[in-house]
Amino acid sequence: MAVNGAQITLVGNCTRDPEVTYAASGTAVCKFGLAVNFRKPSKNGGDWDEEVSFFDVVAFGQFGENVGDSLTKGTRAVVVGRLQIRDWEGKDGNKGRSVEVLADEIAPSLRWATAEVQRAERSDNDGGGGGNRGGGGGGGNRDRGGDGNRGDANRGGGNRGSGGGGGNDNGGNYDEEPF
Repeated sequence: MAVNGAQITLVGNCTRDPEVTYAASGTAVCKFGLAVNFRKPSKNGGDWDEEVSFFDVVAFGQFGENVGDSLTKGTRAVVVGRLQIRDWEGKDGNKGRSVEVLADEIAPSLRWATAEVQRAERSDNDGGGGGNRGGGGGGGNRDRGGDGNRGDANRGGGNRGSGGGGGNDNGGNYDEEPF
């Protein structure tokens, strides 16, 4: 489990393409935004009021790479995970706090879409057998053959680079998985 505490389930739309970076240890770190809409009847009756909450979602390892290869901006997704509150300090010295969801499971929502599931091959360096990220995952050719706008050259089994944390708007780095 990601963090002690209650498990949450969110259903919303990806606000940006998932970004996959690599920690100094070589672990993949995938991060994307999720907008969750909540509709409730307005106080005057008849109409609906809508509130939107925004979350940063983080997935690690082969699981994170699979998410990066599968979701795009605008995709409706179901995310199951744990909340983590992180304190951070920016390069300018300003301090802040952010709420992230450490994902245990992520899937496309099939309410208004269809999906084709393709089992990923296991990679040599991520084990992929069991645990809460369980069963298989990753490796092989990840090029989905799409429109080429996703930077597939960096996911096609070649240059994974030394990465080094990053990818966070709030200045925090992930050197290891937080669990």
